[in-house]
Amino acid sequence: MAFVFTLREILDIVIMSIIVGIIFMDFLKKFRPVSIEDYYFQNKIKSAVNDFKFAVIATVPAILLHELGHKFIAMAFGLTAIFHAAYLWLGIGLILKFTGMVFFIPAYISIGAPAGISVPSYVFSIVAFAGPAVNLILWILAYFAIKRNWFGDKYKSLIYLTKQINMFLFLFNMLPLPGFDGYQVYSGLFQYIF
Repeated sequence: MAFVFTLREILDIVIMSIIVGIIFMDFLKKFRPVSIEDYYFQNKIKSAVNDFKFAVIATVPAILLHELGHKFIAMAFGLTAIFHAAYLWLGIGLILKFTGMVFFIPAYISIGAPAGISVPSYVFSIVAFAGPAVNLILWILAYFAIKRNWFGDKYKSLIYLTKQINMFLFLFNMLPLPGFDGYQVYSGLFQYIF
């Protein structure tokens, strides 16, 4: 089965990425290396664009790859999996940005089984774990990239943010609370074992 994206999914990915960049650009600008041009010319528009780009590069891969982990593993099991931007939550995130808080759900994958096919509960546990597993892998890779200085000092703050964001997403998503990936992982395994 080919891993295909619909035009709607691509549009949702682009819109989600833009909104996530806007939400995080002010929070993360203190981590962005300041260029000589920023320092001497203090062009506010160019500085804001650079803050936005840095925020997108720092945050979107963790979110997008998490969701694509769910999508690709679901598709590997023969399930349908469609990426959706969570527009209501993205809107809430934009509103909360102005209060100084950050909490929102940027996207989700809707997963379905073909008609008449019964899917074992452990499959849904594996699909649920796939997203946090991607964050775990990125967290570990970023940890070693910092420890061994794989990318030099120029990208140290970006790699540090990658490590922190992926650590948070892994731990947060593995909480055994309804609506979280961890709940689906643990409940699916519990149903399969017992």
